Amino acid sequence: MKKAKTFQDTLQFAQMVASKHGWVLHPDKEFLDILIEGLTINYNRYGYYSCPCRDADGIRDQDKDIICPCDYCPPDIKEYGYCYCGLYNDPEFIKNGGMPKSIPERRQYYFTK
Repeated sequence: MKKAKTFQDTLQFAQMVASKHGWVLHPDKEFLDILIEGLTINYNRYGYYSCPCRDADGIRDQDKDIICPCDYCPPDIKEYGYCYCGLYNDPEFIKNGGMPKSIPERRQYYFTK
């Protein structure tokens, strides 16, 4: 089992991802804390940062598209100015007073039995 992550570890991870891509984190600290806590819980549960706003299966191969930053994050930011959960945002969107809200889910679910 991997070493457990703390809230601070996860916040640092999210800040590094945002910086690398030229994004900014959700501007509302209270909501940001909820997202970071969800990512921390998911890491400590599954061993990887699965999106806090989607249900993970706990099987890395099945969840690889929703490992933060998820595969849907860049197209969501390009189209809406923020990702599905609102963790990552285009700085211009925020600078212009934008606030993330609900957007359509891009993820397609395929169930095999």
